[in-house]
Amino acid sequence: MESVSSEDITALRRFNRYFTRRIGALDDHYLGQDRPLGQARLLYEIGDGVSLRELRGRLGLDAGYLSRMARTLQAQGLVRTSVHPDDSRLRLAELTPAGHVEVKEQNRRANALAESLLGGLSEAQRGELSAALGTARRLLRLAAITIERVDGGSRDALACLDAYAADIDARFPEGFDPAALVRAEEVSGTAGAFLVAYEEGRPVGCGALRTLEPGVGEIRHVWVHPDARRLGLARRLLDGLEDQALERGLGVVRLDTHAVLTEAQAMYRACGYAEIPRYDENVYAAHWFEKRLPDPGPH
Repeated sequence: MESVSSEDITALRRFNRYFTRRIGALDDHYLGQDRPLGQARLLYEIGDGVSLRELRGRLGLDAGYLSRMARTLQAQGLVRTSVHPDDSRLRLAELTPAGHVEVKEQNRRANALAESLLGGLSEAQRGELSAALGTARRLLRLAAITIERVDGGSRDALACLDAYAADIDARFPEGFDPAALVRAEEVSGTAGAFLVAYEEGRPVGCGALRTLEPGVGEIRHVWVHPDARRLGLARRLLDGLEDQALERGLGVVRLDTHAVLTEAQAMYRACGYAEIPRYDENVYAAHWFEKRLPDPGPH
């Protein structure tokens, strides 16, 4: 992980202080209603019904704190909780009719606040701000995603491979046979590596590395969930796989890709991969690439 400059840290903290004050996040009566921001956000997230476990993961809240907020809203007649119909271990939170009215009013007030904030800008300035906010959200999402090395036969690895196979089966004109996927033993231990990207505890991407021959590795199955695309996650996975190759003494990495995956081809070229002649018998491949990795030097 690269070191973060003090200037970048200061800039983010300065923006956070300004924005939280500007939208009234510090007020116990957020948006002029009789509750702080935390409770207001919880009402919004409950929506048409959700388990408290999912809310904990989605909002990153301590279980005890979430339960206390839910009880407060329940005492106010805005939320009801019950046993989940499909899993008795889970508690389901739902809005009451009064809760739906409260959220509708909350949304009206939030829209009015946003309109008042934007009203002092020209149309061009509003467009500039919207683009900047989109960029900020994309980069902060990417920063929050963690990438972990897992066993190639683990539940998350297999789930990602299943999703990858289904994705490319729909994209390849000839379809895709899952038998062509890497085997767990090829991408585990000293033989290789399997990386999984997690966003809020949910697998949203993967990539595999296996050894082809002494000093040469092959990158396979770089995949990103549709919900996490256009964040830059594929490049992070590629970087992580190259690091894994270096850890295993592999100075060269190769990969192949299908003719229809033009975005993947562009990414590989942009990341320093050069097209080479065919090196394997993969029936789905139309382009083959290679990259010589830099010597990491002494540690």
